[in-house]
Order: sequence, then C-alpha cells, then structure tokens
Amino acid sequence: MEESHLLKNVLCYLLATVIAVPIFRRLGLGAILGYLTAGALIGPAAFNFVGDPTDALHFAEFGVVMLLFVIGLELAPDKLWRMRSQILILGGGQLSISALMIFAIFYFFSGVSNQVAVVIALTLALSSTALVLPLMAEQGIIARPIGRKGFSILLLQDMAVIPLLILVQIWAGSGSSEHTNFYSAMISITSVIGLLVAGRYLLNPGLRLIAEYGSREVMTAAALLIVLGTAVYMENIGLSMGLGAFTAGIILANSSFRHQLQSDIEPFKGLLLGLFFIAVGMTLDLRLMINEPALIIGGALVLMLIKTLVICCLARLRGHGWREGIQIGLILSQGGEFAFVVMGQSLSLGFVDAALANQIILTVGVSMALTSPLLALWNIGCRAKEQAEPSNYDQNPDGSEPEVIVAGFGRFGQIIGRILGANNIPFTALDKSSSNVDFVRRFGNKIFYGDAGNMDVMEAAGIVHAKVLAVCVNSKDSIAIIENAKEMYPDLTIIARAVDRNHAYQLHTLGVDHVFREYFAGGLEAARITLNTLGYTEAQAIHNVEIFRNHDEKILLESIEHKEDQKKLLEIAKDGRKELEDLFSQDGILRDHE
Repeated sequence: MEESHLLKNVLCYLLATVIAVPIFRRLGLGAILGYLTAGALIGPAAFNFVGDPTDALHFAEFGVVMLLFVIGLELAPDKLWRMRSQILILGGGQLSISALMIFAIFYFFSGVSNQVAVVIALTLALSSTALVLPLMAEQGIIARPIGRKGFSILLLQDMAVIPLLILVQIWAGSGSSEHTNFYSAMISITSVIGLLVAGRYLLNPGLRLIAEYGSREVMTAAALLIVLGTAVYMENIGLSMGLGAFTAGIILANSSFRHQLQSDIEPFKGLLLGLFFIAVGMTLDLRLMINEPALIIGGALVLMLIKTLVICCLARLRGHGWREGIQIGLILSQGGEFAFVVMGQSLSLGFVDAALANQIILTVGVSMALTSPLLALWNIGCRAKEQAEPSNYDQNPDGSEPEVIVAGFGRFGQIIGRILGANNIPFTALDKSSSNVDFVRRFGNKIFYGDAGNMDVMEAAGIVHAKVLAVCVNSKDSIAIIENAKEMYPDLTIIARAVDRNHAYQLHTLGVDHVFREYFAGGLEAARITLNTLGYTEAQAIHNVEIFRNHDEKILLESIEHKEDQKKLLEIAKDGRKELEDLFSQDGILRDHE
C-alpha cells in the first residue's frame, strides 16, 4: 500500500509539472511560478491530491544542494577578481541598501524581533537567478554593459545565500552557551578548510583518473558523489548541506572538468529543484491570499519598487541612463527562489512562525509573477525612444563569452586556437582526453575536459554566444557533434576537419559550411614546392596547384551522391583525370619537357 501511495504521489507531481510549467512559460511567467502553482493546486490547501508534502520537501532539498554546487562552479576566483569592483559596488550596494530599507519597514510596522527582521530583509533583497537570466537574454541586454552589471548583482546575491543560511542556523540556536558556540564554530571553520585542501589535492587527480579509465556513466556517478558527499559531510558536522555543495563547486570552478560536471548534474538539479518548488507550493496557505490580497499584492509591489529604485540609482552612478537603469531594476526587482529555501529552513528550525513564512513566500511568488508583465508595460512605453537611440554594445571586454568553440584540441585544433589567441579572439576548446587537456593547459590555453557531442557540455562552454564551431575531432565523433549543433543552432557557422575523402562526403552531406581535408592542404603545399624545384616559376606553381584544388573540390561535390557506388566513383575519377589534363593543356602553362 505504501509503494502504491508513493507511486500515486509521483504521478501527481509529474502530471502537475507537465501541465502547469508549459502554460506558465507560454504566458511569460516562468517555470518557477508554474511549479509553485502546480504544488498549491495538488496540495492540501486546494484539491488535496497529495496530503503531506513533508517527505517530498526533504527529498527535494537535494535540488537546492545541486543548485548551490552549480553556482559554486560559476564562481571561478579569476572571474570574480575581474569583476570585483562591479560585484562589490553594485552587488554589495544593492543587497545592503535594499535590505536596510526593507528592515526599516519591518522594524516600524511589524512586531517581529530584530533578528527575524534582518533575515527577512536580506532574503527579500535577493532576486531570482532562474527568472532574471532568461529575461535578460530575451531583452537582448545580457552581453551589454548594463546586462553585465545585472549579472554582477546576481553573483553577489548568490554568494550571499550561504552566509544567510548560516546566520539563520546561528540565530535559531542562540540558546546554546558561548563556549559551545565557539567550539562549534572552530570545528566548522577547520572542517571547511580541510574540505578545501582535500578538494584541491584529491578531486582533480581523481577526476582525471575517472576520465582516463572510466565511462560517461562513471563520470556522472563521480559528479553526484562529489555533491552529495560534501553535502552529507557538512551536515554531519552541524553545517548546512548547501554549504558543502557550494564549497565543492568553488573548488572545481577552475577545473578542466567544470563543464562536464555541470552538464552531468544539470538533469538531476532541474528535476529535484522542480520537485522542491512543487513541495513549497503544497505548503502555501492559499486562504491567506484570499483573505489578505491587499497585504500580499501590496507587499510585492512595495518590494519591487524599493529594489527597482535602488538598482536604478546604482546604475545611474555607474554612468548608465535612467531608462537602462529602470529596465535592469525591473528585471531584478522580484524576490528570488532562495526566499523559499531560507524561509523553509527558518520554519523547520522554529526561527519564524508559519503564518509569517507563508506571507513572505506568497509575496515573493506574486512579485515573480508581476515581473514580466510590468517589464512588458515599461518596454511598450519606451519602444519609440529605444528605436530612436542606438544600442550601446561593446565587444565583450572581459572575454567571458567565446566567439568560437573548438571541439577537439589536438594538433589541428591547436593551430586554430593559437591563431585566435594571437588575435585576441575569445574561444573555448573542448577535448575528451584528460591527459591532452592537462598538457595543453600548461601553455595557458583555455581548454576544458568534456564531450563536445553532448549539447549540455557545449552550452556550458558557451556555444549559445559563439559565431563559429570548429570541429577538429575524428570522423566518428564529428558527425554526431555536427548533427546536434545543426539541429540546435542552425545559424552557427561550422568548419570541420575531414580525415579522408569519405569523411568529406559525409560532412558535405550534413551541410557543413567549410570542410578542410586534413592532408589535402599539406599535400598541395608540397606539390607547389616540388613544381618550383623542378623549374616552374613561383606563379606557375601556385597557378597549377590552384587549378588542381578547384578541380578536385568540384569532383568531390559531384561524387557525393554516388559515394556508395564504387563503379561510378571510378568512372568519375577517370573522367576527372582526363578533364584535369585538358585544363592544364588549355591553360598553356605546362612546362615544355622536350
């Protein structure tokens, strides 16, 4: 009976997700709000299809753990250092000023303690990364200066989550003695340092061995082991699981395996995070929304107004216009998904009461729902002015987004990479050989371990921003890479290395923009030097080689439709040889051998 009950709950979660999330995405309200609404409808407050969300909530917390791991992976120390001024000034300014204004409201107009007010203020000052990034991409500002400033604010907010969760734990357990608190703090600090040291010297060598001798499934298992292992370790020493996963992510942020780990974790993170939001939705008190709509909707609007004004003023101080400032302010004005995490932990620790937690969660949910409509209204009001003024784009000064993805970084790919690097063109290289990755990185190249045939890895490497995909792997792998890239990114220019003529047939059939036969160019150059040595002038040698190149490319294209018919291919080759001789004769530059 218990197994049947569990299966029924799982079916309810899946059905609610499949119905609600596409509808909310189609309406532009975002997947998170869809998950919350689905949970509210199937929960005890509405249709009561699932009576007790407690078990689902505990299990789904691993989705938050994996989200924090992925965030840690993005926080590479060198990236943070490059953006330090924007992160500290904009991100720190937004978080502190917004939290201070929200704290003042709670201090003067509510009866909660100062500690609870601080936690709520900091929680509401956070925005929704899951909602903001797609919105910035949709608005076309993610690569613009104002978009990068918005990303800096998100980075600071993501880094602030862990200290906020620790703060809740400390204040929730404030009844313990100072000696106990000091002892626990020392254990925690020592444990985090130990984890950092162990990760620095054990994780990368271990992953290198797995990549060399394991398989894709083993690498996925290793990724899950890292996340869950560090999370459980931190929980056992009295810290949050999220802190462990976040620390592991930071350790691996500069690792060659970062993109592969991110793509392996992504499906588990997405499913469990969706389940977490459904479980949170099931705990919502919908009667509160019906009984106190003015409080919830008014609170959401006040929250959005505060954050929009703060972000707009900070953007203005950094040299942006009011229009751009209000736009990015509106995009970041909502409460974030971590409000559900913080309120959930606060509720479980008895730090806040259920009624207040429900009010905060409902307010955040409404603010998320209002973001897209309010932004759309703002854009309609400003559309004429936007068309009259040119967009202020620049050329990616921090080099964070690649213009070229080089799939396969052997000798062929390295030549492309060296020329791109010499011309300051940002690129990302991927290679499946961990030993090759280690060797090439010694020379300062930006190369990561990963399977370029996996589009999750390619997206993590930045293919969505790239203009060119250079496929430099062997024939077996390149076909799958090109087919996937063509399907997902039809406008992407693809150049590919062909290892032989049959491989070139396949690449042309796939519609590759530029095919380079591996030994063809070298052979042509050798032929030119040979002709030159035998007495042809430089111009004659180059001209004859060019005639041969063009003729051979023409014959190659003619042969594609007959690539399986050996008899026809021999006939085409024979006719082609005669045609080539005629071309040289007609050109009148054959050397006189008499």
